[in-house]
Amino acid sequence: MNAKISPPVGRPATLLTLDARQETLTNGLRILLLEDHGAPVVSYQVHFAAGSRNERPGITGISHLFEHMMFKGTPDCGPEEFARIIQAEGGQVNAFTTEDSTCYYENLPAHGLELAIRMEADRQAHLLLTEENLASEREVVRNERLLRTVNTPYGEARELLMALTFPRHAYGWPVVGWDSDLVAMSLVDCQSYFSTYYAPNNATVVVAGDMDPDDTLAMITAAYDNMQPAPPPPPVVTREEPQRGERRGEFHKRVEAGAVMAAFHVPELTHPDTVPLLVLASLLTDGHSARFHRHFVKSGRAGSVSASVGSSFLNTDPSIFRLDAVANPGESAADLEVQLWAELDRLQENGVGADEVRRAVRQIRAGLVLQARTQFYRGLLAGLYQVRANDWRFSNQLDEAMLAVTPEDLNRVARTYLVPSNRTVVTLIPETS
Repeated sequence: MNAKISPPVGRPATLLTLDARQETLTNGLRILLLEDHGAPVVSYQVHFAAGSRNERPGITGISHLFEHMMFKGTPDCGPEEFARIIQAEGGQVNAFTTEDSTCYYENLPAHGLELAIRMEADRQAHLLLTEENLASEREVVRNERLLRTVNTPYGEARELLMALTFPRHAYGWPVVGWDSDLVAMSLVDCQSYFSTYYAPNNATVVVAGDMDPDDTLAMITAAYDNMQPAPPPPPVVTREEPQRGERRGEFHKRVEAGAVMAAFHVPELTHPDTVPLLVLASLLTDGHSARFHRHFVKSGRAGSVSASVGSSFLNTDPSIFRLDAVANPGESAADLEVQLWAELDRLQENGVGADEVRRAVRQIRAGLVLQARTQFYRGLLAGLYQVRANDWRFSNQLDEAMLAVTPEDLNRVARTYLVPSNRTVVTLIPETS
């Protein structure tokens, strides 16, 4: 399904509105230019439609591995020199990988824009892919997996939750990949992946900030136009079958407190139910007045509770509504789970109130507007949704749809999706030895 969220009729003006000039080079490179002369800074971003959803068993984690490999240099730029050169111009450089895309960005003074364009184009066209670079970055990523997942209280339990929730789809494995796949990955795997997913026709360049659109387009064209397109990447066709019964798992680990983690299947980001689900998640756990925060955390029944939809900025394919609750040390996660479902049943039976919905909508939109004051975040929204929804305007549509959400919408999605037969649960059980 790819239904667009329709703007509401007769509603107040939206707070968040992105305006971009869109261009496409002959090699398929998409360009989004968001002109804003409020401060002499720019954010230069390259978004690739290359995330863990584009992988297969045997090369899981290769998308994230390339986030590291891209800093290993070209014939004209030595290893790790990229960041040093940008920082010398007063800029910041970083990258991140998600299930659906990979982004590289530089936030820097406006006078450094031409430098960022040249350097990003250079490494996209001439990255040094060698056995030595692969061996070093493989170990960096394996250590990152240990640090951020294995050696954290809840990381491996969350991996189990996703694996049980998505037995078919690529969302079932972690972005960082499985360690055995990282160990087995070859240089040939990397060369094939790079030629397919880092081609210009699989990329979107975003420039947000103090720049002249015509001059910027000319610089990008000069830097990128000689790159050759590649055949389109294979489409992601795997879908999960409807879940027809609760799935459960246990994970035992030496931790201070147990936890309950639950995932419910929900539609993709462009589905009309996405916005009501986002508002419902906020209503339940965002802020001290949120329903579940008051019932569980403020009352002392739980250490923490959170709700979310998909990953950051929502997912391209059907994803999850997730509930996480951490028990107080020494208290039973099983007892906490019983209370969690009882409170969810109460919500579904009695519904939500208009004041709760208005409060949640205000909170989400205020956060979006606050973040969108930066050139980086405005560019990020445009680039991510161009890749994930095939339309940078989707962030505007989200904001418009948020204004139209009603209590009836939230009650409907709660009763449709947050049901036991659509639920996967993992309980983290503390070990004493």
